Formats: sequence, C-alpha cells, structure tokens
Amino acid sequence: MIRMLVGNAKRSLDMDGFRSFLGSTTGLFVCLVLAALGGYLLWTHTGHVLTALPYLILLACPLMHFFGHGHGHKHHAEKTSD
Repeated sequence: MIRMLVGNAKRSLDMDGFRSFLGSTTGLFVCLVLAALGGYLLWTHTGHVLTALPYLILLACPLMHFFGHGHGHKHHAEKTSD
C-alpha cells in the first residue's frame, strides 16, 4: 500500500514538472514548432498521411494500453500478510 502511494506521488511530481515545462517560454516554442511541422506534414503529404492513418490507429491501441496503465500491469490491490 505504501509503495503504491509513493509511486503515485512520484508520478504527480513528474506531471508537475511537465506542466511547468509546457507553461514556460521554451515549452511554448516547442509546442508551436511541433504544430507547425505537423501542419506542414499534413499540407504537403496528405496522401501519405491518409495512407498511413489506419496503421497509425492500430499502432495507437497498444501504445495507449501500455502508457495508459502506468507502464505495465501493476496490481492495484496488493494483499499484505499481517
């Protein structure tokens, strides 16, 4: 139980650092550059992007499963022997 609480606190600290990065000038610049590159990719290579779209959706499923569950299958209710 304690291990799970410490893990959640660490994950919260990591998200706070990520949010502070996104709120900084550098984070804003990185987001704008990525958005511009994405727009360029869609504008100039629309046919390639549409051809790859079904494969990207299929690739997104296992990636969301892996990263959405906290990097693997951890048991939330660990039984302790008291």
